[in-house]
Amino acid sequence: MQHIELDIQRISAFIPEQELRQLQQDLLHQHQVLLGKTGKGNDFLGWMDLPQTITNQLLEKIKSDAEQLRKISEVIVVIGIGGSYLGAKAVIEALRPHFGDEVGIPGKPRLVYAGQNISSDYLSDLIKYLEDKSFSIVVISKSGTTTEPAVAFRLLKNLLESKFSREETKDRIIAVTDKSRGALKSMADIEGYRTYEIPDDVGGRFSVLTPVGLLPVALAGFDISRLMEGAEIMQQMCASSALFEENPATLYAAARNALYRRGKPIEVLVNYEPALQYLSEWWKQLYGESEGKEHRGIFPASVNFTTDLHSMGQYLQDGLRVLFETVISVGKSKHSLQIPEDKDNLDGLNFIAGKELQHVNHMAELGTILAHLDGEVPVIRLIVPELNEFYIGELIVFFEFACALSGYVLDVNPFDQPGVEAYKKNMFALLGKKGFEQETLEIRKRLNLQ
Repeated sequence: MQHIELDIQRISAFIPEQELRQLQQDLLHQHQVLLGKTGKGNDFLGWMDLPQTITNQLLEKIKSDAEQLRKISEVIVVIGIGGSYLGAKAVIEALRPHFGDEVGIPGKPRLVYAGQNISSDYLSDLIKYLEDKSFSIVVISKSGTTTEPAVAFRLLKNLLESKFSREETKDRIIAVTDKSRGALKSMADIEGYRTYEIPDDVGGRFSVLTPVGLLPVALAGFDISRLMEGAEIMQQMCASSALFEENPATLYAAARNALYRRGKPIEVLVNYEPALQYLSEWWKQLYGESEGKEHRGIFPASVNFTTDLHSMGQYLQDGLRVLFETVISVGKSKHSLQIPEDKDNLDGLNFIAGKELQHVNHMAELGTILAHLDGEVPVIRLIVPELNEFYIGELIVFFEFACALSGYVLDVNPFDQPGVEAYKKNMFALLGKKGFEQETLEIRKRLNLQ
């Protein structure tokens, strides 16, 4: 069976071999630190064991609950923010058809999202949309008090309670939360909601292979067992202490950090399939929140080609030479589509008549890689055989493992997020939350608010 592969041959012109060799030695050491669970943040390494700790019994329970909720719902609202939402959406968007899959009838419900923002217009439109729908809720929050999902859940729970009896409402809500404490856990116990546990030793951005991501993916109708099979295979590959070049995670971490040390602080993740847009969003959270600390770290950005070649392509080709690209190259498309011949050839496209559209897309990819190399942009290439549950599972573990190693090379804790708390403190003070009175006065003064 094929597996995802990493190709770093196109960075050799930018990185002296000696520098890469030195980084390899550091990575081999950090690899042992990670496997030995002796590094920074080692109390949040439960994600490393997930393919084994997620039992078949748990997978079957998730499938059963998902099927039950699908049968009674036209719409299922998944409430969460950050890792409680992006991972699941990344998997679902990568696998679902671009059109026509969300028909909004019981048994084939439409999945929508809430709690990822606090926009009055977004939530008002969602409430209006749900008013005449038979809907259910999956709410995902470790504490139950994170502002964005807590506000959305309060509003949508009120709407659900206005439409159904208490017993029916209870059957239409599943909470994914802490196993023993927190506001959402307490509410679920009191109201009798079904619950799934977020492991204590797994941070949000690493949680997609827990019920946080598995339940929404199952609700969307995809094979979570196959997802976990791919994850387990990649876990074994990334945990291997074999030759450095055979471990894609250590190789990726070495390549990107070598480029960072050579004055390339921006990494642009490139895809040529629109289905991978939200995988890029998940990747940006994973790497940005893990590495961006102590005034260091590679800034993660993303583009969707060939669309963005007609906008950001200009900057990538000719702008500041402070970036490198990691291209996700998908080998096989889900569908075959051939470009027809046209007798008049008014559009001048007969030179590609008879060719598969995937072949044209692939030639655009290779042509762009060559152009950007000529423009002094280093390119890493990540080759994915095709987009299915198995390879998405491989991708998730590959990126997670490499992220942890890369954080250790940067000498930061890849598993905390102290900077995220700064905006919350200011927001709570401005909203008048109890206990923030002193901060309120200071912040209002700094913002020149009366």
